[in-house]
Amino acid sequence: MPGTVNIPGEILAALEEALKAAGLRLTHQRLEIYRELVAACDHPSAETLHQRLRKRIPTLSLDTVYRTLATLAEQGLINRVETLESQARFEATSRRHHHLICRKCGKIADFQWPDIDSAALPQEISEWGRIDLKNVVIHGICRNCLEGEEK
Repeated sequence: MPGTVNIPGEILAALEEALKAAGLRLTHQRLEIYRELVAACDHPSAETLHQRLRKRIPTLSLDTVYRTLATLAEQGLINRVETLESQARFEATSRRHHHLICRKCGKIADFQWPDIDSAALPQEISEWGRIDLKNVVIHGICRNCLEGEEK
């Protein structure tokens, strides 16, 4: 199918196994939503994913996209990127990273920060309970928007 991303067998098997463990099947819609996220570099919203996928799956509802994204995030298969906008954005990645978000255009860029990843947490946070994830989100204005302001 044109525009379809090939998912490596081990990732597809992990997707299928995680859904099966949650008592869910790997449906055509779930697979296509996941494939679209694997191919995306722009951290799309549910609405953006829906628009892209309607070209391949005309009967796909926005509700199905929202429910599938919630399921995939709950199973740890995708990440939900919290933004200052009202719309959450999503990504499918296994590589540890953080995010830069432009307050003006909304573009999200990934970056790695090994020092933060390996840093010990302050004692009061360590005593809070179990920490599952450390994630840094930096908000600012990207170079393109800054250059646009100067013109």
